[in-house]
Amino acid sequence: MKTTKKKRRNVEISSEEAMEKLQEIFKKRGSKALEMARKEVLQEKIECKEAREALAYFITEYWHDLARPTLLSLACEAVGGDPELTTPIAVPMILISGAIDIHDDIIDQSKTKDGRQTIYGKFGTDIALLVGDALLFKGFALLTKATADDMVKEKMQEILNIVKKTFFELGDAEALELCLRAKVNVPPEEYLRIVEKKAADVEAHTRIGAILGGAPKREIEILGKYGRVLGMTIILRDDWIDIINLEESIHRVKKECLPLPILYALQEPKIGRELGLILSKKYLSKKDAGIILQIVHKAKGIRRYEKTIRKLEKEGDMVLQTIANKEYLELFLRAMHPPTERTLEFLPKTTSHVSAS
Repeated sequence: MKTTKKKRRNVEISSEEAMEKLQEIFKKRGSKALEMARKEVLQEKIECKEAREALAYFITEYWHDLARPTLLSLACEAVGGDPELTTPIAVPMILISGAIDIHDDIIDQSKTKDGRQTIYGKFGTDIALLVGDALLFKGFALLTKATADDMVKEKMQEILNIVKKTFFELGDAEALELCLRAKVNVPPEEYLRIVEKKAADVEAHTRIGAILGGAPKREIEILGKYGRVLGMTIILRDDWIDIINLEESIHRVKKECLPLPILYALQEPKIGRELGLILSKKYLSKKDAGIILQIVHKAKGIRRYEKTIRKLEKEGDMVLQTIANKEYLELFLRAMHPPTERTLEFLPKTTSHVSAS
């Protein structure tokens, strides 16, 4: 009965409230591993001043990855394991994930994120590539060392296989996404398939957490499915964040695949044509980006997007039904729901559309 009440509270609270609670959990569960990862990187001797500064900037000022070590911890605990066992694995995973992020920024030509300069934006392609490679090799070296520990030795090959499989799936997803760059005729289902593949990163963390917690194969599979759903929700949440940030919206239109709400709006015959004309303009202004958001709202693109998120949340809840300690995992899923009910707050004040030219 106690568990049921907790579950109801998670469902009833807003995504903003869930995020506030989750941020507190991040600090408690993820800070130790993040600090250890920083120390591991900063102790390396690097003669090149620019490379040294870039690495220090990334690991101390830019990369505040508390989510992944927290997810490892929560997945381990959910199956009855000791969350402390995940720290030695969390440290290298933070570095490996950081390397992937840097390489993604190079591919997407992302110079800023969340109001901060990326390594690519601040130091250029060459240094960004070298820093990403350095983090990748450091991460794998630490991962091999961690999996050789007596407590996880028998699980070493399974963990390493998960990481390897994740890399291939993420690489495949990035390659497929490149083919969709700046296209306005992408079926939403095709984009969602790529999102599903990109969610392999989060699934890897929930699977590894379950393995470290000593879970039977059935529960490892359950946590893996949950991780895939959560990963998709996180990626799609970023779609919402990108579309309401007008500068980021322009970047997505020109350099990456269009966010899901726009893809849904483009399926509306009349409105889709109007939207397609604006998206195909050689240069987009913030005013154009604001109009795009207006049209997407008018075309019910956000409503269809919301329906997709709700479906994923329901699937995640269903998957977790047989997991005993699932409260924090449910909270994590709820916190990733974008506050789309506040759409009107982000719409431009004017309601008049300008003709595309």
